[in-house]
Amino acid sequence: MADEKYEKAKKRVEEIKGFYTHLAVYVCVNAVLVLINLVANPESLWFYWPLMGWGIGVFFHAMSVFVFSRFPGRQWEDRKIKEIMDKMDEGKK
Repeated sequence: MADEKYEKAKKRVEEIKGFYTHLAVYVCVNAVLVLINLVANPESLWFYWPLMGWGIGVFFHAMSVFVFSRFPGRQWEDRKIKEIMDKMDEGKK
């Protein structure tokens, strides 16, 4: 039981870490794109297109990590996985 809780907690930390890594890369890359755009061609602003497009991806990544992970669907999946694994263990006896 303790191992199961540890694995769930570890998976959750990896999900959160993955989001923050995604966010950091988004901020750094887009800062460089803004700089390139403003230095190379300030009359024609295009940096906001990748900023918005990728921003949508970051938004949905955040939703999947911080909002949708709280819904019963994930708990149901965990219970179902445990149920199937228990049945498999019973079949080996």
